[in-house]
Amino acid sequence: MDFAWSEEQLAYKKAVIDFAQKELNDDLIARDHAGQFSLENWRKCARFGIQGLPMPEEYGGSNADILTTMLVMEGLGYGCRDNGLIFAINAQLLSVQMPILLFGTEAQKQKYLCPMCSGEMIGAHGMSEPDSGSDAYSLRTRATRVDGGYVLNGTKTFVTNAPVADMALVFATVAPERGMWGITAFLVDKGTPGFTVSRNLEKMGLRTSPMGELIFQDCFIPEENRLGPEGIGAKIFNGSMEWERSCILASQLGAMERQLEEAVRYARERRQFGQPIGKFQSVANRIVDMKIRLETSRLLLYQVAWLKQMGKPAVMEAAMAKLYLSECFVQSSLDAVRTFGGYGYMTEFEVERDLRDAVGGTLYSGTSDIQRNIIARMLGL
Repeated sequence: MDFAWSEEQLAYKKAVIDFAQKELNDDLIARDHAGQFSLENWRKCARFGIQGLPMPEEYGGSNADILTTMLVMEGLGYGCRDNGLIFAINAQLLSVQMPILLFGTEAQKQKYLCPMCSGEMIGAHGMSEPDSGSDAYSLRTRATRVDGGYVLNGTKTFVTNAPVADMALVFATVAPERGMWGITAFLVDKGTPGFTVSRNLEKMGLRTSPMGELIFQDCFIPEENRLGPEGIGAKIFNGSMEWERSCILASQLGAMERQLEEAVRYARERRQFGQPIGKFQSVANRIVDMKIRLETSRLLLYQVAWLKQMGKPAVMEAAMAKLYLSECFVQSSLDAVRTFGGYGYMTEFEVERDLRDAVGGTLYSGTSDIQRNIIARMLGL
């Protein structure tokens, strides 16, 4: 594996850091408190090219490879303190755009990818249900075959972007007796009769990322809005999850690097008992652990990106990276709060927010327990 980045890649990362620091952090404390999504910043990111990073140029993208995409998202996480905004972008890019790119018809790609890359359209991904979370394939949302298409009935919950979405990629079963082989994916447009968004869900962290529930009541979906053939919904879902586990935490890697730099700077400047607090071994050791977590997380994540770029399977490696990095972000966020002491606990210093945001990483895209199950299964246990 060669992680010698080109000058062009490093320049791209620096450009996104500069852009994020200048454009995306205004009024963040107030927006986090209010749980307010910034459509303006979403569109700024689209104009910069974030939503189109790995998309082909014919659909308004930059055609960046996965390593470059990951590096740029790492830079975005470093420069942008709004973890919720980045999470919302990743949810669309990796869980909606990538499946459409990989499995969609040309008409579907033209209809959805172009406006998503430009920021004119926002997409959501509906898989989880009130009674089906980690047990992802025990879906109750039904898609009943009728003339010309399907009728959807059911509810999806914990759907990122739902309250602001213009469309949703939704998974339903056409044949419950076939288990995962009955799961099928559909593209459902806002305003479709029988399709509603019930409410905006309040969260502990990632509060600037909107989340809600999708309700389908006798919702007719034309056959041309089915994504891929019947019965490959599980394949589509697993593919999007591997992409998420590969890339969605790249921004957290950038945030961890920012945390480390700020902790080092504070430990050098903050004086207690006549010396910088960084001279106390307990403080220094805590920051050293933050550095070790950062670099080991970086290697795991880059390995996954390299494997996918080489066209090699990365199921176990993606699960390992997702598990390790998400847990490390929680611990390093806690260590950052401890290093800053009382100031770290105060909202105005913007240290505690990372801790609240980090907890979500151990839950979304498969919980830490599910990642351990995947790794154990791949080991033959």
